[in-house]
Amino acid sequence: MITALFSSVEAGLLYALMALGVYISFRVLDFPDLTVDGSFVTGAAVASVLIVGGVNPFIASLAALGAGFFAGCATGLLHTKGKINPLLSGILMMIALYSINLRIMDKPNVPLLQQETVMTIITKAFQLFDQALATIFPFVPKTWAIIVFGMFLVAVVKVVIDVFLKTEIGLALRAVGDNKKMIASFSGNTDRLTMIGLGLSNALVAFSGALIAQYSGFSDIGMGIGMIVIGLASVIIGEALFGAKTIVRATLAVIFGAIVYRIVITLALRVQFLETGDVKLITAMIVILALVVPQMVAARAEKKRKARKRGAAVASTQADYESV
Repeated sequence: MITALFSSVEAGLLYALMALGVYISFRVLDFPDLTVDGSFVTGAAVASVLIVGGVNPFIASLAALGAGFFAGCATGLLHTKGKINPLLSGILMMIALYSINLRIMDKPNVPLLQQETVMTIITKAFQLFDQALATIFPFVPKTWAIIVFGMFLVAVVKVVIDVFLKTEIGLALRAVGDNKKMIASFSGNTDRLTMIGLGLSNALVAFSGALIAQYSGFSDIGMGIGMIVIGLASVIIGEALFGAKTIVRATLAVIFGAIVYRIVITLALRVQFLETGDVKLITAMIVILALVVPQMVAARAEKKRKARKRGAAVASTQADYESV
């Protein structure tokens, strides 16, 4: 059980990068970008092929990040210059990326179990501390180094996003998401800003895909199916549990949301009547609950507030009547 929870946190930290990318497109830009399902595999495919070809895993992962950026910019180009609906732009790019990813991998699946990856390098680097840690905390699995690496990487990416969104370009991006026409009226290049935002979003998604492929030991053409739902689930869960009043708090909520999501999935799959194939159904149910429950709570609180206000008004009227 403890090992399963540790694995959930490991995966959650790596998926948090993808969730942060989804946050940029859906929350900051207010752009329903479905490119995510394709760009996630693009990152995994580029990194896997380069690693098998003998390229350093860290450089391969950065190359995946660049590939994701170009995929996002292509979606932005379809929308801004091609005047295609945002939703349709993402769908078209997602479909195109399926064939492109097959071209990159040259086959549906690329195994990495015999290759040196970022995960194997990190694990070997921390081997000196394994024995000491096992003596103090015997329940900690041998892959604890991946959690440390994931925490460090996610923290760095979070800080970079927080700082970037407070720069001039970042504020312009947020303004485009809030009111695109207003930015255009101030002679802001909304097309370029949209492309930059979608590029950054899909760069993080592809980077996450590259790390997940190295963590899982393979890249597969179908591994991106449903990634947009997982990203949305992480964003919605995080915002529902931790709030999103500021950018710093919102990005932190997304990270914790991704971790909570993986833990919930792990615990749900331990229920006897649920199977591995039910993951998508569980994800859908989690998103539904995360969307519906806060609304129900808010409606209940509003109802109580109105009842108190009504009661106070009646009491005040009665007091005035008695005084007369």
